[in-house]
Amino acid sequence: MSELPFAATTPVSVSRVGLKARDAEGLAAYYRAVVGLQELSRADGVITLGAANRPLLVLEPDAAAKPDDPRSAGLFHTAFLLPSRADLGRWINHAAANRIAIEGASDHLVSEALYMTDPEGNGIEIYADRSPQDWKWDGDKIAMATERLNLPAVVASVLAGDAGWQGAPENTIVGHVHLRVGRPEDAEAYWHDEFGFDTVAKYGGQAVFLSSGGYHHHIGANAWRSAGAGRRDPARSGLAWVEMRSDNVAGETSSEDPWGTVIRTIRGKA
Repeated sequence: MSELPFAATTPVSVSRVGLKARDAEGLAAYYRAVVGLQELSRADGVITLGAANRPLLVLEPDAAAKPDDPRSAGLFHTAFLLPSRADLGRWINHAAANRIAIEGASDHLVSEALYMTDPEGNGIEIYADRSPQDWKWDGDKIAMATERLNLPAVVASVLAGDAGWQGAPENTIVGHVHLRVGRPEDAEAYWHDEFGFDTVAKYGGQAVFLSSGGYHHHIGANAWRSAGAGRRDPARSGLAWVEMRSDNVAGETSSEDPWGTVIRTIRGKA
């Protein structure tokens, strides 16, 4: 069994993501087939998906919701972190065999990642981290980039005779959440003040990456398409809430970021 990824062992980490879904059944089928999540429970139409009994994604049905607006504040992508590079190789083979549409494949130096969009416009990243010992730091800032992913090398990490992709493996987690925001500097202030996050990278005034405990990022926030965006329209589908796990709270808490996105916090181990 793979170890729990480093991203989940820090003082604060991502626990779950909630999406408001126009077609919760359709989205659930997509995440089962494409990401390999399992349905863990359902109640009053709300569907919880995860990996090996770890809840990762909650779909809240709202058939009357307006489609998400990619120029507004909201979700850029939910990033599902697989425990090993071989797991990522297995998923790539699964994507190829099932003709899953991939929109991007990148080497970020700290990680290797593939990108897609679900049927309701929610971004998805499937990735595996390189060993934290191999990450390059310049003081308190980490070196990240967007280079072409060497797909054959990742696939080659899967040994001959391997059983192949069997769905999201145990210890798959939501490694990070990347948000669309109106002003990255306001997001930076919120995550500093509410969670004590460190700023580990910036891309001019367009994007900021923040983390707890020396991870490369638990939260990304960009204004690439959403510059100047105000509060989210609660009548739209897309991101409903993000749940963080923290060692620093006594119980469950909730707050809103500057764009009205609900950020929940729970205490407990990953």
